[in-house]
Amino acid sequence: MAPLIPRFHLFEIDDQPWFPSFLRAHVQEGLYVAWVQRLPVLQTASPARVAAQILQRMLGPRLPSYTFIDFCAGSGGPTPAIERHVNCHLTAQKQPTVDFILTDLHPNTDAWARAAAKSNHIGYEPNSVDAAAAPRELVDGYTSKGKKVFRLFNLAFHHFDDPLAKAILKNTLETSDGFAIFELQGRDLYSFLMPAVLGIGCIFLAPLHAWRLRSLSVLIFTYLIPILPFVLVFDGYVSALRTRTPDEVEALMKSCGARTDGWEFKSGSEPHLPPFGHVNWIVAEKISSRDW
Repeated sequence: MAPLIPRFHLFEIDDQPWFPSFLRAHVQEGLYVAWVQRLPVLQTASPARVAAQILQRMLGPRLPSYTFIDFCAGSGGPTPAIERHVNCHLTAQKQPTVDFILTDLHPNTDAWARAAAKSNHIGYEPNSVDAAAAPRELVDGYTSKGKKVFRLFNLAFHHFDDPLAKAILKNTLETSDGFAIFELQGRDLYSFLMPAVLGIGCIFLAPLHAWRLRSLSVLIFTYLIPILPFVLVFDGYVSALRTRTPDEVEALMKSCGARTDGWEFKSGSEPHLPPFGHVNWIVAEKISSRDW
């Protein structure tokens, strides 16, 4: 479906340096819950499970040949949940399991260490990693083990303006064998309704969130001073306006300065909360990787 309106690269409150870090952590936790929770009856699957199923379907028997590196992991996001779903699938198929690595320009090592403690297949890079200039030793460290590198951008690619997006795509094409972009919004009608659903969910689930985090500030900034639902809704709308279509991402690929011949580019949209919620995805892979 063609987008309703042109793309606008507006600002998100959660990105701003002046936004308090403890509120940012609560916003990220809210997005994490949106990724990993499934509402009974209403949702067919959690978005993280849908993303894992897309990787399974698109990569097929090549899945075990990869190490998956999340280059914009934030506080961990859905990657630990995707790892669980992917490796459960591989184990059921009696195939080798795979590793997922968390990296970011601003590492959140405390959160990553907690995720890594729960799984032998989660690792992280404690130093700052620029997705536009991935350290050669990071990539070579996995290729030297006989693994190919597959990059993940979970609810992240819309944050990059065009020059940065091109630089990241150029580095990705030059140092990886595949990548996936997962977004929970787009420039379509349902995506402009979904932030309101997210805001309502924030209000209803705040007590559970506060109990799990042992944090009274969640209740204060949801009910007394409703900053958290406001930011989730506002940033949700801005994220939708920022999100590129697959054609727009492919155009950036072709103009980024790296060779794109020999790459296969696929995209689609999978429902997780019909009719409002969808996982919009792009998966690109080197055709030569199919020979592994």
